[in-house]
Amino acid sequence: MSAQIIATNKVVSLAYTLMLNSGELADEATTDEPLVFIHGIGQTLAAFDDQINGLTVGDTFSFTLSAEDGYGESSPNYIVEIPKSIFVGPDVPDDILEIGATLPMQDEEGNPMDGTVLEIGEDTVTMDFNHPLAGEALGFSGTILEVRDATQEELDHGHVHGHGDDDFDH
Repeated sequence: MSAQIIATNKVVSLAYTLMLNSGELADEATTDEPLVFIHGIGQTLAAFDDQINGLTVGDTFSFTLSAEDGYGESSPNYIVEIPKSIFVGPDVPDDILEIGATLPMQDEEGNPMDGTVLEIGEDTVTMDFNHPLAGEALGFSGTILEVRDATQEELDHGHVHGHGDDDFDH
């Protein structure tokens, strides 16, 4: 039996570290708790997919993605003032507003997005809706642990099944 090679619609399991230029560890997945995803369907950054395409079990990788290939540059257009009144109500905790807190929000179309509280004014809250890693070069290194064909059900559902959770999402 020949080794499975990473390509579109393959389930990939890998361990990795993600380092920022500052030397800060931004994320990691271990051999005990690997990142498991369907390759080439948008579950990871397209440039990440491109870098690991063609690898197989046991292969190691090490590469850096520019901010443009990662989460883009930080944009002042994503820093907005929101009326403080939307953070008041019976279903809103009194202590929700704290500088640096990341809050789950929705845009005008109801799409979920996270915003970080930058400033709390008397009537407004300034929030940053840039991705937390926007503007950062991303240094990935790791090892491919497993490569297999995705099942039809996984492809239909758009995510990997198993790992004790039918809706596994890393």
